[in-house]
Amino acid sequence: MSYPPPPQGQDPNNPYGQQQPPGYGYQQAPQGVPPQGQPGYGYPQQGQPMGPPMGQPQYGYPQQPGYGYNPVGAPRDYAGWGSRVGGTIVDGLIAGVPYGVLALAGFAMGDSGMILVVLGVLVYIGVMLWMLYQEGTTGQSPGKKMVNVRLVKESTGQPIGFGMAFLRKLAHILDSLACYLGWLWPLWDAKSQTFADKVCGTVVVTAN
Repeated sequence: MSYPPPPQGQDPNNPYGQQQPPGYGYQQAPQGVPPQGQPGYGYPQQGQPMGPPMGQPQYGYPQQPGYGYNPVGAPRDYAGWGSRVGGTIVDGLIAGVPYGVLALAGFAMGDSGMILVVLGVLVYIGVMLWMLYQEGTTGQSPGKKMVNVRLVKESTGQPIGFGMAFLRKLAHILDSLACYLGWLWPLWDAKSQTFADKVCGTVVVTAN
Protein backbone atom coordinates (compact mmCIF):
# COMPACT_ATOMS: atom_id res chain seq x y z
CA MET A 1 0.00 0.00 0.00
CA SER A 2 1.41 3.44 -0.87
CA TYR A 3 1.05 6.43 1.44
CA PRO A 4 0.44 9.97 0.24
CA PRO A 5 3.56 12.15 0.15
CA PRO A 6 4.04 14.37 3.24
CA PRO A 7 3.19 18.05 2.99
CA GLN A 8 5.76 20.36 1.56
CA GLY A 9 8.38 21.41 4.14
CA GLN A 10 7.71 18.45 6.48
CA ASP A 11 10.46 16.01 7.33
CA PRO A 12 9.71 12.76 5.50
CA ASN A 13 11.23 10.82 8.39
CA ASN A 14 8.85 12.51 10.81
CA PRO A 15 5.53 12.51 9.02
CA TYR A 16 3.47 13.18 12.15
CA GLY A 17 5.24 16.47 13.03
CA GLN A 18 6.48 15.24 16.38
CA GLN A 19 9.26 17.34 17.96
CA GLN A 20 12.52 15.49 18.00
CA PRO A 21 14.78 15.70 21.08
CA PRO A 22 18.12 17.43 20.60
CA GLY A 23 20.61 15.07 19.16
CA TYR A 24 23.68 15.07 17.03
CA GLY A 25 24.51 18.51 15.60
CA TYR A 26 22.53 20.43 18.25
CA GLN A 27 24.46 22.25 21.00
CA GLN A 28 22.52 23.58 23.95
CA ALA A 29 23.97 26.70 25.57
CA PRO A 30 25.23 26.23 29.14
CA GLN A 31 23.02 27.51 31.89
CA GLY A 32 23.58 31.20 32.61
CA VAL A 33 25.34 31.91 29.29
CA PRO A 34 23.20 33.82 26.77
CA PRO A 35 22.99 32.56 23.22
CA GLN A 36 25.52 33.84 20.79
CA GLY A 37 24.64 37.29 19.44
CA GLN A 38 22.35 38.23 22.37
CA PRO A 39 23.47 40.62 25.14
CA GLY A 40 23.84 39.18 28.64
CA TYR A 41 22.00 41.00 31.39
CA GLY A 42 24.11 42.48 34.17
CA TYR A 43 27.27 42.74 32.09
CA PRO A 44 28.56 45.98 30.53
CA GLN A 45 28.42 45.93 26.75
CA GLN A 46 31.45 46.58 24.61
CA GLY A 47 31.94 50.33 24.17
CA GLN A 48 29.42 51.21 26.92
CA PRO A 49 30.96 53.42 29.67
CA MET A 50 30.56 52.31 33.26
CA GLY A 51 29.10 54.76 35.78
CA PRO A 52 26.43 57.48 35.45
CA PRO A 53 25.87 59.22 32.09
CA MET A 54 27.94 62.23 31.21
CA GLY A 55 26.63 65.47 32.70
CA GLN A 56 24.71 63.88 35.58
CA PRO A 57 25.83 64.44 39.20
CA GLN A 58 27.74 61.59 40.81
CA TYR A 59 26.76 60.97 44.38
CA GLY A 60 29.57 60.68 46.90
CA TYR A 61 31.88 63.15 45.16
CA PRO A 62 32.79 66.42 46.94
CA GLN A 63 30.64 69.35 45.93
CA GLN A 64 31.85 72.78 45.02
CA PRO A 65 32.40 75.03 48.07
CA GLY A 66 29.67 77.51 48.85
CA TYR A 67 29.85 81.26 48.67
CA GLY A 68 32.20 82.78 51.22
CA TYR A 69 34.08 79.58 51.95
CA ASN A 70 37.80 80.10 52.33
CA PRO A 71 39.78 77.10 53.63
CA VAL A 72 42.95 77.26 55.67
CA GLY A 73 45.93 78.27 53.56
CA ALA A 74 43.89 80.05 50.88
CA PRO A 75 45.10 83.59 50.14
CA ARG A 76 43.26 86.30 52.04
CA ASP A 77 43.39 90.06 52.01
CA TYR A 78 43.87 90.69 55.72
CA ALA A 79 42.69 94.04 57.05
CA GLY A 80 45.36 96.54 57.97
CA TRP A 81 45.95 97.76 61.50
CA GLY A 82 44.74 101.27 60.67
CA SER A 83 41.40 99.98 59.36
CA ARG A 84 40.89 97.87 62.47
CA VAL A 85 41.60 100.81 64.76
CA GLY A 86 39.27 103.04 62.77
CA GLY A 87 36.41 100.54 63.02
CA THR A 88 36.95 100.15 66.76
CA ILE A 89 36.86 103.92 67.28
CA VAL A 90 33.59 104.22 65.35
CA ASP A 91 31.97 101.43 67.38
CA GLY A 92 33.19 103.03 70.60
CA LEU A 93 31.64 106.35 69.64
CA ILE A 94 28.30 104.76 68.72
CA ALA A 95 28.05 103.08 72.13
CA GLY A 96 29.86 105.70 74.20
CA VAL A 97 28.29 108.96 73.09
CA PRO A 98 24.72 108.20 74.30
CA TYR A 99 26.11 106.91 77.59
CA GLY A 100 28.33 109.95 78.02
CA VAL A 101 25.49 112.39 77.40
CA LEU A 102 23.13 110.69 79.85
CA ALA A 103 25.82 110.18 82.49
CA LEU A 104 26.97 113.82 82.40
CA ALA A 105 23.41 115.05 82.64
CA GLY A 106 22.72 112.73 85.57
CA PHE A 107 25.84 113.74 87.51
CA ALA A 108 25.01 117.41 86.94
CA MET A 109 21.59 116.92 88.52
CA GLY A 110 23.01 115.34 91.65
CA ASP A 111 21.18 112.59 93.47
CA SER A 112 18.02 113.13 91.46
CA GLY A 113 19.89 112.49 88.24
CA MET A 114 21.13 109.01 89.09
CA ILE A 115 18.29 107.54 87.06
CA LEU A 116 19.91 109.08 83.97
CA VAL A 117 23.26 107.52 84.84
CA VAL A 118 21.66 104.09 85.17
CA LEU A 119 19.79 104.65 81.92
CA GLY A 120 23.06 105.56 80.22
CA VAL A 121 24.65 102.31 81.41
CA LEU A 122 21.72 100.28 80.12
CA VAL A 123 21.84 102.05 76.77
CA TYR A 124 25.59 101.37 76.51
CA ILE A 125 25.14 97.65 77.27
CA GLY A 126 22.23 97.36 74.84
CA VAL A 127 24.13 99.05 72.00
CA MET A 128 27.22 96.90 72.62
CA LEU A 129 25.18 93.68 72.56
CA TRP A 130 23.46 94.78 69.34
CA MET A 131 26.83 95.51 67.69
CA LEU A 132 28.18 92.13 68.84
CA TYR A 133 25.13 90.46 67.30
CA GLN A 134 25.75 92.26 64.00
CA GLU A 135 29.43 91.37 64.11
CA GLY A 136 28.74 87.71 64.88
CA THR A 137 25.97 87.12 62.34
CA THR A 138 27.17 89.28 59.43
CA GLY A 139 30.87 89.74 60.24
CA GLN A 140 30.49 93.51 60.40
CA SER A 141 29.68 95.91 63.21
CA PRO A 142 28.77 99.46 62.12
CA GLY A 143 32.41 100.51 62.51
CA LYS A 144 33.74 97.53 60.54
CA LYS A 145 31.17 98.16 57.83
CA MET A 146 32.24 101.81 57.57
CA VAL A 147 35.91 100.89 57.05
CA ASN A 148 35.02 97.92 54.81
CA VAL A 149 36.43 95.04 56.88
CA ARG A 150 34.85 91.80 58.09
CA LEU A 151 35.41 89.44 61.03
CA VAL A 152 35.31 85.75 60.02
CA LYS A 153 36.34 82.31 61.28
CA GLU A 154 39.81 81.48 59.99
CA SER A 155 38.96 77.85 59.16
CA THR A 156 35.74 78.52 57.22
CA GLY A 157 35.68 82.17 56.16
CA GLN A 158 32.17 82.47 57.63
CA PRO A 159 30.77 84.72 60.41
CA ILE A 160 31.51 83.38 63.88
CA GLY A 161 28.08 83.80 65.51
CA PHE A 162 26.96 85.91 68.46
CA GLY A 163 28.31 83.59 71.16
CA MET A 164 31.83 83.46 69.74
CA ALA A 165 31.79 87.23 69.10
CA PHE A 166 30.94 87.74 72.78
CA LEU A 167 33.79 85.45 73.88
CA ARG A 168 36.19 87.25 71.55
CA LYS A 169 35.21 90.55 73.15
CA LEU A 170 36.08 89.11 76.56
CA ALA A 171 39.34 87.69 75.18
CA HIS A 172 40.47 91.24 74.37
CA ILE A 173 41.49 91.35 78.03
CA LEU A 174 44.56 89.39 76.89
CA ASP A 175 45.37 92.18 74.43
CA SER A 176 45.43 94.72 77.25
CA LEU A 177 47.93 92.73 79.33
CA ALA A 178 51.66 93.39 78.99
CA CYS A 179 51.24 97.09 78.20
CA TYR A 180 48.55 96.57 75.52
CA LEU A 181 50.94 94.57 73.37
CA GLY A 182 48.13 92.45 71.93
CA TRP A 183 46.47 95.48 70.36
CA LEU A 184 49.70 96.28 68.50
CA TRP A 185 50.39 92.67 67.45
CA PRO A 186 48.61 92.98 64.04
CA LEU A 187 51.28 95.46 62.97
CA TRP A 188 53.80 92.65 62.39
CA ASP A 189 51.68 89.50 62.51
CA ALA A 190 51.41 87.58 59.22
CA LYS A 191 47.61 87.32 59.59
CA SER A 192 47.11 90.68 61.33
CA GLN A 193 45.72 88.93 64.41
CA THR A 194 45.47 90.16 67.95
CA PHE A 195 45.87 87.75 70.85
CA ALA A 196 42.09 87.49 71.04
CA ASP A 197 41.97 86.49 67.37
CA LYS A 198 44.54 83.75 67.89
CA VAL A 199 42.69 82.37 70.90
CA CYS A 200 39.30 82.39 69.12
CA GLY A 201 40.61 81.37 65.66
CA THR A 202 39.36 84.50 63.90
CA VAL A 203 40.77 86.91 61.33
CA VAL A 204 39.71 90.34 60.09
CA VAL A 205 39.75 90.59 56.30
CA THR A 206 38.88 93.19 53.73
CA ALA A 207 35.21 92.91 52.78
CA ASN A 208 34.56 92.11 49.11
